[in-house]
Amino acid sequence: MGILEWITEINNAVNGFVWGWVGLILLLGTGVITTVVTKVFQVSHIGHWWKNTIGSLFKKEVIGHTKEKGSISPFQALCTALAATVGTGNIAGVAAAICIGGAGAVFWMWVAAFFGMMTNYSENVLGIFFRRKNANGEWSGGAMYYLRDGLGVKKGCKWIGKVLAVLFCIFTMLASFGIGSMGQVNKIVANVAAAFDVSALSSIEVMGGVSLYNIILGVIVMILTALITLGGLKRIASVAEKIVPFMVVLFVAGSLIIIAINYASIIPAVKAIFVNAFKPEAFVGGTLGSAIMLAAQQGFKRGVFSNEAGLGSSVMVHSNSTVKEPVKQGMWGIFEVFADTMVVCTMTALVILTSGVFNMKTGELAAGLTDATLVGGAFNTVFSWGGIGQKFVAIAMFLFAFTTVLGWSHYGSKAWEYLFGAKTTIIFKIIHVCTVIFGAILTSSLAWDISDTFNGLMMLPNLIGVVTLCPLVMKITKNYINRKIKGKDVAPVLSYDSEIEAESAEAIANGAE
Repeated sequence: MGILEWITEINNAVNGFVWGWVGLILLLGTGVITTVVTKVFQVSHIGHWWKNTIGSLFKKEVIGHTKEKGSISPFQALCTALAATVGTGNIAGVAAAICIGGAGAVFWMWVAAFFGMMTNYSENVLGIFFRRKNANGEWSGGAMYYLRDGLGVKKGCKWIGKVLAVLFCIFTMLASFGIGSMGQVNKIVANVAAAFDVSALSSIEVMGGVSLYNIILGVIVMILTALITLGGLKRIASVAEKIVPFMVVLFVAGSLIIIAINYASIIPAVKAIFVNAFKPEAFVGGTLGSAIMLAAQQGFKRGVFSNEAGLGSSVMVHSNSTVKEPVKQGMWGIFEVFADTMVVCTMTALVILTSGVFNMKTGELAAGLTDATLVGGAFNTVFSWGGIGQKFVAIAMFLFAFTTVLGWSHYGSKAWEYLFGAKTTIIFKIIHVCTVIFGAILTSSLAWDISDTFNGLMMLPNLIGVVTLCPLVMKITKNYINRKIKGKDVAPVLSYDSEIEAESAEAIANGAE
């Protein structure tokens, strides 16, 4: 048995467990619980969180840069988090979900996102509440801290919290090599090589059948990654706030043009999404129950791959925000999931389903297309001259995936910091940069499957922490609503640490948020 076959066999066994009933129930269950304890905050206070996220983008305290070491603005935190979440999952991930689970997978992706909004909200609330300054004087927060200092202080849970925190960090570092490196680069190389073929290079095979062109593309991405990530969070955030808004608006605009041109197919596509969620087409395979399970599994898996709600990942950059109020940053988490899945993923799905490149009845793809190039093919149906549609998607994929690599470098370095100290994170960053080249070598399916597995492993300890600490999330949320919405004169609940709580309360009293 070759090394790749051995890796595939082990990965399939682990993947089957973490993305089986255990993982799916824990993922959806956490979203339901956090939605209930916050009294459906994503709906009941939609005007408030909308006003305080996208509606506040022109406020200096939201977009203004800070000189505070290791801290970034709330908008930079959002862009860096979106940089890590808006990646290949939004393009190739949606395509893969539809190819395997049918149009109904999109419905389950929406369900996961609706409840995932409050999972992500809760993660960010806990992240701000349990954050602290590291040895370099920078904010550090994440699931490892609320597992150790939140779950760990509960009676009989000291060692459980510590062990889960360590496991979370290990899985995060592994995930940063999967979803945050190899999986993204794999899709970059596949799409760029297909759209901008250089036959003189692609025809030369090295390293067991991998084209020289793929290797060169991998090296270029690796160099670009090194130039940015080795400069630290502020450099990553600076790049993210410039690229992310541009790439999202451009991709959504292009998608809307295609959907508008194929307007006659919009109603059939939407109907297929809802009907096939509960009555999948025959190509999905299996009995009705197993087919629905497959559609739901694909929707949840690709939804989490896309928006990362439940992984506990984006909280590590949200915790570097200058925001003092945990709920304030929590609301950015709601918007993050909304923008990622309800907007970008929905656009991708409708482009695929309305353009004719995917047969909703048989599951057949248009000639010459795979799940990795399906969206590019869909864009080519409208922007056909010179293959400009496929080239546009290849560029979008590059920007989406490359910024994901940048964001995940920060996540992995924070996990490394927890285990080995802030002074040694440069070691992790160098290792992370080196893994980029493997994305150009691995087969698409294996890189994708490994990413799914690491996501699931990372998800388990994080969701255990979020569920256990739901009463605290409810307390912090209620406190915020009483103060900010109902106008009651009550003391704020801002941090587990009394000194940080006092400093934050003083800052809020002086007009900070």
